[in-house]
Amino acid sequence: MRAILCDRPGTLSLIERPDPRPAGGEALLRIRRVGICGTDYHILGGNQPYLNYPRVMGHELGAEVVEAPAGSGLPPGMTVVVVPYLSCGTCRACRRGLTNCCRRISVLGVHQDGGMAEYLAVPVSNVIPAPNLSLDQAAMVEFLAIGAHGVRRAEITPEDSVLVVGAGPIGMAALIFARARGASVTVMDLRADRLEFARSTLGAAATVTASADAATELSSLTEGEFFDVVIDATGHLPSIKRGLSFVGHGGRYTLLSIVQDDIAFPDPEFHKRETTLLASRNALPEDFAEVMRQIEAGAVPTASLASHRAPMSDAPEIMPIWSTPQAGVIKAILEV
Repeated sequence: MRAILCDRPGTLSLIERPDPRPAGGEALLRIRRVGICGTDYHILGGNQPYLNYPRVMGHELGAEVVEAPAGSGLPPGMTVVVVPYLSCGTCRACRRGLTNCCRRISVLGVHQDGGMAEYLAVPVSNVIPAPNLSLDQAAMVEFLAIGAHGVRRAEITPEDSVLVVGAGPIGMAALIFARARGASVTVMDLRADRLEFARSTLGAAATVTASADAATELSSLTEGEFFDVVIDATGHLPSIKRGLSFVGHGGRYTLLSIVQDDIAFPDPEFHKRETTLLASRNALPEDFAEVMRQIEAGAVPTASLASHRAPMSDAPEIMPIWSTPQAGVIKAILEV
């Protein structure tokens, strides 16, 4: 089969490798769509800390079943979503149903080779039937589930005012699912094109440019009260530190992004607000289910989110271009 290998930072190659052979309890899938994630761009750029090269990337996958064990409910040809988090099932977190927090988690395309290939064998438990979704939609479920999980962690209600900081795909997912819960959502980012998309296509109530004067503008929008919930999706340490100042008294601060550094807040500000600080990692089955329900109900503009596409064979040439702000990518998809 063909696959795209990241040999080392900055280098992608189209290679041939043997077709996978499914083990007991695994399904063999024909990969048809691969969504490109920020993690993939970080791997290409050499700034993904949890990875050894060479690596076949790809964890946002829309696939078709080739073969699966009897009784799995996965007939050949069915469109499926792949849950890319392979959990051990035995650690305390897994036993409590928190498989997203598995101590020995292995993520496809990061800790082990992923789905930027023609075929992939994965445990049946990581395959979700998606007969009512298109292949494009199936490939978008995982990144949307990341945002949906963060929104659920924050326990957002219709009474909440919400600020999403960072209007990349994950931030957009948080916007979509916060609005699905009836909340009013403001979005802040540096990029004018993404702010316009958040406002015109995704229904943000307001957008703010992440400038030195942003705090003044956010204060004005909220009559000095700031926000019940702030969700950070920037992966940028100064932005994460600054975000606490946008949380209103009694509010919740949810970190969807991760940085390799210590995060520090001034305790008097953190304490007087009685701030709830939440990390949000990966997603759980109920988040995938919620995303699929909302897509099927027409509540997620997947056609607009899928802004760029190319055949998988073009990945070595096109991915470096897509990684630049000038490309204007919202979500890029490779067709396999």
